[in-house]
Amino acid sequence: MANVSTLRFGAQTDEVTSLLRIVNMVRLGEAVTRPEIGRVTGLGRGVVAQRVDRAVEMGFLEDAEYAPSSGGRAPRTLRFRAERGRIVVCALGGLHIHVGVTDLDGEIIDEAHRVWDIARGPDETLATATAMVDELLAGDDGSPVWALVVGLPGPVDFETGRPVAPPIMPGWNGFDVRGAFERRYDAPVWVDNDVNLLAAGERARRRDEGVDLIYCKVGTGIGAGLVSHGRLHRGANGAAGDVGHVRVPGAEQTCRCGKTGCLEAVAGGWALVRDARAAIAGGATGALAAISASGKDLAPEDIALSAERGDALAISLVQAGARQIGEAVAALVNMFNPSVIVMGGALASAGELFLAEVRHRVYELSLPLATRDLTIKVSENDSREPLRGGVDLAQEQLFEISLPRWFGEGRPTVAAVHGTVV
Repeated sequence: MANVSTLRFGAQTDEVTSLLRIVNMVRLGEAVTRPEIGRVTGLGRGVVAQRVDRAVEMGFLEDAEYAPSSGGRAPRTLRFRAERGRIVVCALGGLHIHVGVTDLDGEIIDEAHRVWDIARGPDETLATATAMVDELLAGDDGSPVWALVVGLPGPVDFETGRPVAPPIMPGWNGFDVRGAFERRYDAPVWVDNDVNLLAAGERARRRDEGVDLIYCKVGTGIGAGLVSHGRLHRGANGAAGDVGHVRVPGAEQTCRCGKTGCLEAVAGGWALVRDARAAIAGGATGALAAISASGKDLAPEDIALSAERGDALAISLVQAGARQIGEAVAALVNMFNPSVIVMGGALASAGELFLAEVRHRVYELSLPLATRDLTIKVSENDSREPLRGGVDLAQEQLFEISLPRWFGEGRPTVAAVHGTVV
C-alpha cells in the first residue's frame, strides 16, 4: 500500500484519492456501509475493505451499529470519529465577543458570550477572547483543537488573516490575527469578515442546492456576504460585499470610514440612532424619546423594537433606512442574480415592516429575470448563527480544500494546511 503521508508532498495516487473520498462520504452520511461505498464508488469489495481498514487504522473511521438487513447478513455501519478533534469559533462583533467549541461534525459542545467594544484594540480584545476560549476548552475532555475560525466586523484579507483599514476597529489595520491564534493553539486558523460567517451559516442550511445567496446584515453597520454556486465569494482581496460603503447619490453625511455619503452613514444602525437623537432634540415624542429621557443610550435594537410596537419616529426611521438598503440590494441583484436574499442584523429584526420596504425597492429596481425566482427573507435570528457559520467554514477548509495536504499526518497542522511543508 502507498504511504498516505505522501499527501503532504502533493502526490495524490488513485489509492489516496479513493481513501479521502471514502472518509468524506462517511463523514457526510452519503454512504455508511461497505456495500454502499462499493456501489457509490464502483470499487470492488476487497478494495473497499482495504481502504476502510486503512481509514480505521488512521483513526478517522470506526465500526458502529448494524444497518437493517435487506434479506442477507446485516452490514455493519461506519461512523466518522467527530470526537477526535475540536473546532473553535470566535465571532467578534463591534460590541460583543461570542466564542464556541464544537466537535468535527459541528455539534456545539459549549459557548460563551460577552459584551465588548472592539475599539479597545487587538491586544486587549484577543487576550479576552482567548481567555474565554481557554475556559471552554478547560471544561472539555482534552480533545485537541483541529481548527479555529475568527470573524471580524470589518474588511479582511482572507489569504493572510489580517484586517485591512477596518472603519470601526482602530489599531487593527494589518494586525496578524491568524498568527496570534495559531501560535497560541498550534492549529490552523481562518479569519474572515463576520458577515461571511453568517452567509456560510445560511449556506449550510442549503448544502445540497449549490445556492446563489446574499446575506445582508444591517446592524450598527451594513455588510453583505455573497455565496456563488455554494462557494463564498470574497473577491480578489476579500472586499466583496462591502455594500455599506457604496455611495448614496445626494447624501452628504460623513461616514465612520471618513468618506461622505456612504450607505452606512445614511441607513446603518448608528446612523439611524444619530437621526433619532436629532429628532428627539427637535421635539419628537414617543417610545424612543422615552428611552432617551431615561438616560439609556439608544441602540439600533431600540429602534427596531419600538418600530414593531408602533412608535411613529422609529417606523419612519426603519422605513427610510430600508428603502435606501433596498436600492443597494437591487444593484446587487442585477449584478449577482441570487436565488435567496437573507436580511439579518438588529434593524432587520423589525420584521415585515423592514422587509416590505426592501422587497418593494428590489422588485421595483431590479430586472424581471433577476427577480423571477428570488426569495427575500429575514434570517432565523438564531444567536448561534455565527458559530454555525464558522463551523461550516472550518469544515469546508479542512475537509474539502486542505484535506489532501494533511490527511497523511492524521490531523491538520498549521504547516500542512497552509502548504508550507517541503
